[in-house]
Amino acid sequence: MKKESLRQTIRQGFSGLFHICAQELKAVFKDQGVLIFFLLVPLAYPLVYAFIYTNEVVREVPVAVIDHSNTALSREFIRSIDASADVHIQSHCADLEEGKTLLKETKVYGLVYIPESFGKDIASGKQTTVSVYCDMSGMLYYKALVLASTNASLTLNKQIQIKRLGNTTERQDEVSTAPIEYEDISLFNPQDGFASFLLPAVLMLIIQQTLLLGVGLSAGTARENNRFRDLVPISRQYQGTIRIVGGKALAYFLVYAIVTAYILCLVPKMFSLVQIAQPSTLLAFAVPYVLACIFFAMTCSIFIHHRESCMMIYVFTSVPLLFISGISWPGAAVPAFWKGFSYLFPSTFGINGFVRINNMGATLPEVLFEYKALWIQTLVYFFTTCLVYRRQIILSRQHALERLRMCKLRKLASKTSHEL
Repeated sequence: MKKESLRQTIRQGFSGLFHICAQELKAVFKDQGVLIFFLLVPLAYPLVYAFIYTNEVVREVPVAVIDHSNTALSREFIRSIDASADVHIQSHCADLEEGKTLLKETKVYGLVYIPESFGKDIASGKQTTVSVYCDMSGMLYYKALVLASTNASLTLNKQIQIKRLGNTTERQDEVSTAPIEYEDISLFNPQDGFASFLLPAVLMLIIQQTLLLGVGLSAGTARENNRFRDLVPISRQYQGTIRIVGGKALAYFLVYAIVTAYILCLVPKMFSLVQIAQPSTLLAFAVPYVLACIFFAMTCSIFIHHRESCMMIYVFTSVPLLFISGISWPGAAVPAFWKGFSYLFPSTFGINGFVRINNMGATLPEVLFEYKALWIQTLVYFFTTCLVYRRQIILSRQHALERLRMCKLRKLASKTSHEL
């Protein structure tokens, strides 16, 4: 009898779990709001970001030149800047004020000022100065202009040095001008592009934020449709805490297994982003991340009492979470308090681990800290989710009993008045 009872209990538990999973999937695909957050936003948002930054780097930044030297050497310097892929000399100004006017009108994004003493100083063996002014409202403009002007000055310096040395062979010139040869290699981002730097972090954050919004919207809908504004309805199937949490989590996991594969595998491939992850490593890392995000979202859904509340609570957190993750802002520069605070969110470990796996080719042992942290978060948030839903089950029972008691009292009162 005990064996049959245990077997029956397990069977009922799994039956209830799959029933709740099926009901939750139906609710997801019937609710247009949840469907938008679970499918439309994860499908469209990465494409929007990727299309915006598809060029990776800024090329041919318009720049104005003020050449007061007007010598062959200054013109050669200007041609060298214009020959770079990053900068285009658009205007030649008579003075600095004219250049400032173009800068204010955003017709150009930088100025190169060559003083009158430029040619004379070089001819007499003195050090000269070339001033570069840049519109700092866009850091990529600054990067393009500084790199182009620096490379042009290094090339011109090398030519002047060779002329003054008077060496007889090219090899002697090479050794004299560059005693230590160096080579600049961009690791893990060969294009030095903004998309390869930013998109991997954004892709991981999209998974967490859309789950927060979708699960929160679903919780708000469940409360609004419930007579007592409870998260858990009164039903024979909705009795066990584990079956409720497991059923809902399984429904979300089935949806996000497909969504995550699209976001992490297909989107980088479509836009030719850096993608050197081992499939098995990426799969092993993605599973705890998605589970941690699901249970984190289910725990946070306790604060959502109306459908619209999740939009006001969660949307604004995307940018701060991206900053404190240590990707868009150096992790070493993040204050200790905010670094500890960031450990509450799965996105912190997910972003850092995914960037190292996908962009740097790291293996699972090399991201063991992030991997363990995600499993710890999965267990912790599973426990908090069980506490939340256990509390909701108790509340729904109390409300149902109070309702039943009120009905009995009304019936008794009605019967008493009828007898009188």
